Amino acid sequence: MPGGRLTHEDRRQIASGLAHGLGYAEIARRLDRPTSTVSREVLRNGGPNRYQPQRAQRATEQRARRRKRPAAPAATGNGDTATREYLDQLGALITRTGIPRTAANVMTALYAVDTAGLTAAELAQRLHVSPATISSAVRLLETQGLIRRERDGARRRERYVIGDDAWVRATLASAQQIHALAEAARQGIAVFGATTAAGSRLHTMSEFLEFVGRDMVASAERWRKICGRTGHTKAGGQ
Repeated sequence: MPGGRLTHEDRRQIASGLAHGLGYAEIARRLDRPTSTVSREVLRNGGPNRYQPQRAQRATEQRARRRKRPAAPAATGNGDTATREYLDQLGALITRTGIPRTAANVMTALYAVDTAGLTAAELAQRLHVSPATISSAVRLLETQGLIRRERDGARRRERYVIGDDAWVRATLASAQQIHALAEAARQGIAVFGATTAAGSRLHTMSEFLEFVGRDMVASAERWRKICGRTGHTKAGGQ
């Protein structure tokens, strides 16, 4: 029924619609569902380019099992409702950027913890997920520059940390990807020819992405200079 829980078949149709370039509204119309239901489903499960129905179904089943368990203490060790609600809200907002839900939860746990980072085992325990799930999440976050791992000499284990410049490093990593896309577009111009319609579109793409990439790098560097002058950079940042 409209508004009810999505089934595995619904998720397969969503994936098919995305693969055929359909928008959220059209997919929702075909499923007889609200557009918001489809958009939330896609964004909380990797975004339109990484949505997989089987993975989304497993994630939903895991969330359902977690809801049946007693409420876990918040990452700060403070189990009050306000803290839990805030961390849930922050995780949901991070998920809307295209980061998978578990990876977003890893970030909120690392932001809220009082100690200098958490080990993979500690993250798995706090988030009630498997070590393999944590491994995939932290690998994604490391690739995007949002977290880094440090060696805990006392316990001889690795821990994961969010530095003060996490979003600076993530911005620079995104800028590298954008520059790579701009370069690929320039190569396409040579393939199709500068005077063709395809060449014109690729030229516009390359020019815009190059402009945005330069602006992202410049903004990150300006922020680092500001932090250096005002003393905002703390131990743990780079």
